[in-house]
Amino acid sequence: MKVIFESENIQFVPLSEDLVPDYLTMVNDIENVQRFIRFVYEAHEPYTEEQEIDWVRKKLEAKALNYSMIEKKSGEFIGNIELMDPKDSVAELGIAITAAKQDCGYGTEAIKAILGYAYGVLGFEKIVLKANPDNARAIHVYEKCGFCEYDRTVDHVFMETYRDSGK
Repeated sequence: MKVIFESENIQFVPLSEDLVPDYLTMVNDIENVQRFIRFVYEAHEPYTEEQEIDWVRKKLEAKALNYSMIEKKSGEFIGNIELMDPKDSVAELGIAITAAKQDCGYGTEAIKAILGYAYGVLGFEKIVLKANPDNARAIHVYEKCGFCEYDRTVDHVFMETYRDSGK
């Protein structure tokens, strides 16, 4: 797989149909992943292989800034990270880490790496995100990576960070 950018322990590669089994394991894990990434918190039928392949193809066709994270040491899948809806030097961050790789420091490392890539290579000025208010662990990681809360609703914690930290 072609490496787009990397950090100390992670290679960031394009989405791949070869990784569909890993994607399905991750997104169909209701307890550890899906409940935090779905914006509609209701029961959902498990995603199928066909749906996931279609999703990969659409993201690749759209040239989405969506990357799979691969552990350098083992070659194992960690998760996906994306800069969504890029416009006017602003993008929205989305990240999902498979349960087997949670609590290993990969979230912090991945977010810091993609912020460096977003600001240093892609030229973004601001990155925003929407976090699930029940995901205190993720919110802590976002804060550790320089994100600050600017709004909150029942469904979302809205956070942002800028190229020049401290803004």
